[in-house]
Amino acid sequence: MSTLRRTTATLGSLALFSIPMVALTAAPAAAVDKSKRCDGARMELSVEKDDGRFEVEADIDDAAPGSKWRVVLKQDGSTFFKDVRRADTEGDISVDRDRADTAGTDTFTLRVNRVGTSGGCSLTIVR
Repeated sequence: MSTLRRTTATLGSLALFSIPMVALTAAPAAAVDKSKRCDGARMELSVEKDDGRFEVEADIDDAAPGSKWRVVLKQDGSTFFKDVRRADTEGDISVDRDRADTAGTDTFTLRVNRVGTSGGCSLTIVR
């Protein structure tokens, strides 16, 4: 068999074996994001499913630098994060947490309230 035929046969075999591998590659997980203005800042909740778990990100942007914010994260009604955070010099606060995927639909809620004000705001994502 000539070198050209062996090379062609080898490349053809490799192409056939690589097709199933490409087909089995999982599609990237899509994040679900929601945001809105609250107490003079922008709040955002992002939930992404990755490797059977959820990556939950809560952000407050454009807040007054040094302002304090009460941040609460819930999954299916149960609190898994609660703290008062101070906005950095750029007016940002970020909280990242990983959560287990529970049976059925998962509901994530972010509630923020600028300390010293009444009310506050919330965002909810159902996955």
